[in-house]
Amino acid sequence: MSTGAGSALEDGGTSAKDRFEYWRDVLAKTRECETTSAHVDSFEAELRRSELGSVTMLWSSFQSARFRRDERMVRRSDRPPMYYLTLLTSGTQVLRRGRDQRDRLRPGDLVLMDNTTPHDVRIFGTGPGDARAEGVGLDIPQSLLPVPGHLVDDLLGRRLSAEEGPGALLAEFMRGLGRQADTLRPAAANRLGSVTVDMVAAWLAQELDAETVLPQDTRRRLLMENVRAFIRRNLHDPGLSPSTVAAAHHISVSYLHRLFAQEKQGETVAAVIRAQRLKKAHRELADPVLRAVPVHVLAARCGIPRPTEFSRAFKSAYGISPREHRHRALCGPGGE
Repeated sequence: MSTGAGSALEDGGTSAKDRFEYWRDVLAKTRECETTSAHVDSFEAELRRSELGSVTMLWSSFQSARFRRDERMVRRSDRPPMYYLTLLTSGTQVLRRGRDQRDRLRPGDLVLMDNTTPHDVRIFGTGPGDARAEGVGLDIPQSLLPVPGHLVDDLLGRRLSAEEGPGALLAEFMRGLGRQADTLRPAAANRLGSVTVDMVAAWLAQELDAETVLPQDTRRRLLMENVRAFIRRNLHDPGLSPSTVAAAHHISVSYLHRLFAQEKQGETVAAVIRAQRLKKAHRELADPVLRAVPVHVLAARCGIPRPTEFSRAFKSAYGISPREHRHRALCGPGGE
């Protein structure tokens, strides 16, 4: 599943040069390029690499480095065509592709490249001394994406915003993968690989104004991901309901219900909203940082403003009252 590179790279008994070589070798398993750094003699980095079915996820925090893939490396490569998608979360990235194309990326930007075109990427940490850059990458076989390659070529090597729409959803998803990939079991990782391909396809289709090229199943799965993300973002709103969810996505309430009925869990929209609210409340009640916040205030922040309704629903879901859950979580079963 995951390459436990973080602990190895940070091992005090390993020389800086060895850490750099190891980090470079792990990256090269999918992103074949010449990697150099001005910090080889004092190199510090963290790295996670996870397989999500046919998709590879890379998360790394590292000192400034350069990644160069020239024509010679492209010609001699026997790897299948791949897309490399990167979300920069900290630092600055300068990308040169060809003689004239040069772009500067800042945190929150997305950039798509492939392994059939030369490129020259420099990533710099922000701040003095040994400041690091950080980013999440997805390596996706081109054969998996339903968007025609000749259309995608127009997006390669350009700074692409992730501030709204499918791009924002994709960026949020990538950040979550970077944090949670180590905890995924193989079956869940395979499912997430399929979801990843769908999300990247939807993002590319919007950038190209070519949503109609996506298969119907892909569009349906992406709509469900958008709906679920919308619900997570709006749990605090007591007015969140199937009708508001449907209106936000320009679909009918009946179609929204059909979408949820097709899911394996078979949950209703209202049940999903209720479960997500209770899950959030369950988590926040166990947070030591929030121990001084009254239970009814936390409940209202989770979209359930009526205390009696919240207590009844919480006990039905978890078998104990909210106050008892908080006491056990913060003090232990026999604590004071």
